[in-house]
Amino acid sequence: MKVDKLGVPVAALALFAAFAAPFVTFRANRIAGGEGRRLLEALPPANAALLLALVVAASLLALPKLRPGIRLAASAAALVTLALTIGTAATHLTPVGNTFARVAPASGFWLITFAFALLATDALTRLRLGPLARVAALLLVALAIGLLLASGRLDGLSIMKEYANRADVFWSEARRHVVLAVGSLVVAVLAGLPLGVLCHRVEAVRAPVLGVLNIIQTIPSIALFGILIAPLAWLAANVPAAAALGIRGIGATPAFLALFLYSLLPVVANTVVGLAGVPRDANDAAKGVGMTDRQRLFRVEFPLALPIILTGVRIVLVQNIGLATIAALIGGGGLGVFVFQGIGQTAMDLVLLGAVPTVALAFAAAVLLDAAVEASNATPGRVRAE
Repeated sequence: MKVDKLGVPVAALALFAAFAAPFVTFRANRIAGGEGRRLLEALPPANAALLLALVVAASLLALPKLRPGIRLAASAAALVTLALTIGTAATHLTPVGNTFARVAPASGFWLITFAFALLATDALTRLRLGPLARVAALLLVALAIGLLLASGRLDGLSIMKEYANRADVFWSEARRHVVLAVGSLVVAVLAGLPLGVLCHRVEAVRAPVLGVLNIIQTIPSIALFGILIAPLAWLAANVPAAAALGIRGIGATPAFLALFLYSLLPVVANTVVGLAGVPRDANDAAKGVGMTDRQRLFRVEFPLALPIILTGVRIVLVQNIGLATIAALIGGGGLGVFVFQGIGQTAMDLVLLGAVPTVALAFAAAVLLDAAVEASNATPGRVRAE
């Protein structure tokens, strides 16, 4: 029987994490030093035996070259059991009536999760699911996680206790994070598409515009946020209309503007590349049926360039979701508020409260836009004349 190249490291990682690495960390309070507990110590005997059996079985199934469906089922079973049992560790380790103790997933939990998530992703890739099937799978996973969180099985974990203390603020900052990331992307697309068309059609403009955007892209995010503070503060102080609109030196405005500037290069560059890749025969055919330049742009060139343009949009959205975290340093809000508060208080669970949703948002955005890119590739542009 042939051995799968990915299965060997996945199995080794999962078995090491299950038997040797700490499964959870127990703390006397939210900022105290933690004590690692291995899986057999962290869970009741029956739960530990079940989880270990599933991890060993899924690891063994990862080794041979089996059908992707079998590997997907094995990794899904391990991940579901892992998610259901991690909450039991908090109940098992926390003394009755103790509201100060904290139990958090440790390296063992995260390594097992990573190993079987990697195996599941590889299986899904080999199954070659279509765009709608991938979106459906994402929605199914999101629904399962939502039901697990709503069930209260994870409420004893430290990250959920941090959430319970900040639930209203969490959703407010999450909305602000999404507005910063998506709003700056929308404005960048509205500005970047015409600019990309101009750069494609006027070669003399292309090099200077792309050169400036490349320079902006090389500026570190914190430095760009800082650079924007002074001019925006001056604008707010000297232009009453700007102050009335909420423009000021710190807060959401410099964060939004910085994300917009970072978003321009992928949008403009991919628009130029996409339009340059339109076959000359398609344009000639469009001219032959009497289409104007505007008609050719919207009915021929944009449809054919759409997959490359959407690839740029995907890059921007994932980038913005990550960069919006830094906005908290200048009062821009977002999930970064919890990350930097946690760093300041040496409360790693508070850091995770901001970091985990950010990673989940970026992953979901990548899956959705990957599906959109593939769907646009499968839909050929139609040349029509009015």
